[in-house]
Amino acid sequence: MFDDSSILITGGTGSFGQKCAAQLLENCNVKRLIIYSRDELKQFEMSQRMTSPSLRFFLGDVRDLPRLTTAMREVDYVIHAAALKQIPAAEYNPMECIKTNVFGAENVIDAAYASGVKKVIALSTDKAASPINLYGATKLVSDKLFVSANNLAGDRVTRFSVVRYGNVLGSRGSVLPFFHNLIQNQASDLPITDERMTRFSITLREGIDFVCKCFQRMQGGEIFVPKIPSIRITDLAKVMAPHLPLKIVGIRPGEKLHEVMCPADDAHQTLAFDDHYVIKPSIQFFSATDYTENRLGEKGVPVPDGSEYSSDKNDHWLKGDALREVVEATRREL
Repeated sequence: MFDDSSILITGGTGSFGQKCAAQLLENCNVKRLIIYSRDELKQFEMSQRMTSPSLRFFLGDVRDLPRLTTAMREVDYVIHAAALKQIPAAEYNPMECIKTNVFGAENVIDAAYASGVKKVIALSTDKAASPINLYGATKLVSDKLFVSANNLAGDRVTRFSVVRYGNVLGSRGSVLPFFHNLIQNQASDLPITDERMTRFSITLREGIDFVCKCFQRMQGGEIFVPKIPSIRITDLAKVMAPHLPLKIVGIRPGEKLHEVMCPADDAHQTLAFDDHYVIKPSIQFFSATDYTENRLGEKGVPVPDGSEYSSDKNDHWLKGDALREVVEATRREL
């Protein structure tokens, strides 16, 4: 669906943006692929690695609505990946996080309206479900903004959906490269916040494939959640460095023991498909939409009342040789 189309990625120099751009250029005949971000050095470095006549670099911040609107001119599809994501940094700098994650989301919506963008998918996080930290709270607000934006579209073509998934193995700031750097620097142990800790896990490629598929599936207003495996952080550490002891350092401010992607309180709004869930809008749109069948003809069924999709109660775990293979493949890309 992306052939002969113009696509803009906010936060395009981040881990997701760079890998997504590479996959789109490799697999699609796009007219333009615009990388929108505020870091000129990362844009320069990315331009040295990727050369394509379709690729454009646009310096700007999602906090800047006029600049964002200019960048979206004649754009068909937008992937909103820009965010401040570091949990402790958000706790210490709350307004900076709010300006980017909440006001920035509002700007993406307004710019998409003004520019006649067809479809927007905003990347969310498991931390937006039942949030206990500021980062998760800002992403929950962002999710709500993108869902409700469909009700304000009126006769405009623009539609908005959200993709929510767990920790991306190998992304900047995640635990795998953190452990990898410690091991490379001859660390004497690996720090573990809590030995019971579990997380959802997805590779960058899997996340990108899911987002691209959701552009085909979306009707507007859905929160898409992939069915992905869980990992125990202790298992990850033992696979990466079986020779190193683990040092328990305690849970950081705003950190959860386990992660939730579909809360029990949303069960009455949640549909289960073969490889993903859809959380329907909690508000009634002016035009009724049947979310039980998406635009690809895939059909979903309501989940049992009170059910919760959480990393500790998952029926799919990544461990042993399967975890080792994923770790080694991710390490090669670091």
